[in-house]
Amino acid sequence: MTAPTPAERVSVLIVNYNAGAGLALCVRSTLSQADEVIVVDNASHDDSMQAIRELANEDARLVIIANSSNLGFARACNIAAAASHGDYLLFLNPDCVLAPDAVAGLVAAMQADTGAGMAGGLLLNADGTEQAGGRRLVPTPWRTFVRAFGLRSLADRYPRLFNGYDLHRQPLPKEPVAIEAISGACMMVRREAMCDVGLLDEGYFMHCEDLDWCMRFRQRGWRVLFVPSARVTHFKGVCSRARPVFVEWHKHCGMVRFYRRFFRHQYPGVLMWAVMLAVWLRFAAVSCVHLARKWFRIRPA
Repeated sequence: MTAPTPAERVSVLIVNYNAGAGLALCVRSTLSQADEVIVVDNASHDDSMQAIRELANEDARLVIIANSSNLGFARACNIAAAASHGDYLLFLNPDCVLAPDAVAGLVAAMQADTGAGMAGGLLLNADGTEQAGGRRLVPTPWRTFVRAFGLRSLADRYPRLFNGYDLHRQPLPKEPVAIEAISGACMMVRREAMCDVGLLDEGYFMHCEDLDWCMRFRQRGWRVLFVPSARVTHFKGVCSRARPVFVEWHKHCGMVRFYRRFFRHQYPGVLMWAVMLAVWLRFAAVSCVHLARKWFRIRPA
């Protein structure tokens, strides 16, 4: 992949909330690849920002914006976008580490396809395997219903009807391809497209705002690319470990908002009610698991 031309600037935007030591690793992986790096801190109470402040004193390209409270992911991303100057904006989770040529690969793919409004890289687990969610279909109410009620086992016989929405089990493409959705963990956006589509929906506190944006970009005629050569290691869940039920609540609220916004006029009421029931039953089940783990962990021997 060729490097970005000098006329096209790249801004990396990172929202931090108690990401720990991983934040410094993330930022260091970006500084050699971007024209500016903006870290928006949502009132973290760990020591994650200490090393970043030291880095900012050494490198003027690193900008810190400190919020007085946790404003949520979407709103903090929009604050970073408003402060940025790049032609391409890379929204990156603080628990991600970029491969040395990841930014150049994403920009090159978007330069080659002027109709691409956003692009995502290949998300990898710590062991080097592909992570679920980096490339996916939109989780429509029907696809969610299939997944929630374990109907994916029927996909071998009826693939069009019962397939899931994650694509990581499919062969990895050799070149950038247009897909329905990528992950907000690593999402590069063309500024021109963002101005056309609008900023992230701040009605999402965390989770599903990336799916919402993918839908809106495609509705406006912009393509969403998956770039397999742009490798990103994602240490998933670092920021959510301390408050798992809080995170699950906002994740499921986001799912409900997403479905109502894009699909309530396309699906029969009965199916939508079934999907909503599945969403909240899943929240109840997952929350009980988290609470049980916490109880057994703190229970005296």
